[in-house]
Amino acid sequence: MKKIAVVILSWNARSLLEQYLPSVVAHTPSELADIVLADNGSTDSSVAYALSLGVKVLELPQNYGFARGYNEAIKQLKHEYILLLNNDVRVTPGWLEPLFAFMEQHPEVVSVQPKIRWDREPERYEYAGAEGGYMDWLGYPFCRGRIFDTLEQDQGQYGSEPKRVFWTTGAAMLVRRENYVVEGGLDERFFAHQEEIDLCWRWNSAGHQLFVVPQSEVFHYGGASLSAENPHKTFLNFRNNLLMLRKNLPDSRRWWVLTLRLFLDLLAALVFVLRRKPKDAMAVFKAWNAFRQTSAAQRTEGRVQSYQRLYRHSILLRYHLFGEKTFDKLKP
Repeated sequence: MKKIAVVILSWNARSLLEQYLPSVVAHTPSELADIVLADNGSTDSSVAYALSLGVKVLELPQNYGFARGYNEAIKQLKHEYILLLNNDVRVTPGWLEPLFAFMEQHPEVVSVQPKIRWDREPERYEYAGAEGGYMDWLGYPFCRGRIFDTLEQDQGQYGSEPKRVFWTTGAAMLVRRENYVVEGGLDERFFAHQEEIDLCWRWNSAGHQLFVVPQSEVFHYGGASLSAENPHKTFLNFRNNLLMLRKNLPDSRRWWVLTLRLFLDLLAALVFVLRRKPKDAMAVFKAWNAFRQTSAAQRTEGRVQSYQRLYRHSILLRYHLFGEKTFDKLKP
């Protein structure tokens, strides 16, 4: 059996597959990895197209979303490593080998990601993962190369050496299958968005390490399945972020962090109103309502050690008040 399964989850996206899947087939070494399309119950001709390229297909009976879709697919695979790859990612020659080599050399590392640039503006980092993910103590995620909506140009300013990060992006993340399964995989309550950050937080709490390996580089279109302008995306991002905080924060910090987040999320809703985006403002309130109704039974034991790996300043204040809009300008 090959060491790696490159798993691409997709639903009714033949046009995206036609644009991006050929690069994966062309640049993934066949002796190292199987390419697997996990089809989320598509009704278009996605499956036929993937098969025509020689790609293996796992047909799921319905659209399970990102989290359950990957969980169901990975249950059927026995490879030592799984690479979760979005269907709108264009890979480059030699993209997989540096990721695999780093994992083989560092058994304490459970996940790595490549450098990710934006396929729409290739000179810029991409929103979803850039050059590795971080999070501040209030639960706001950001990246080396991307803070909020500011996408830096990649001018080699962060070097080419692997760096430890807090989270790796589900757009392109290589994981050890055993650690994925032991930790319970992606939380299916999330459906989509930030579920990989939650998983990475749990790995941090378990004492594992995660890295970005910039020698590997891919290009991500981003937002192909759900546009950034869609209020449902706003709902998922706010609700899932709250779920993640409740699950992973230490008991001593959970209540007051969530209380402060309530105030900040109300402020975010007001900003949406001022920007004439009433549906996004309503999505924030719907997110809090859904969060309150969601069971806390799956809460994990948040550890102070993992909390201490969070950025100790407020990224909101550093960005909006102090004008620190690039990663290298952030106060340590």
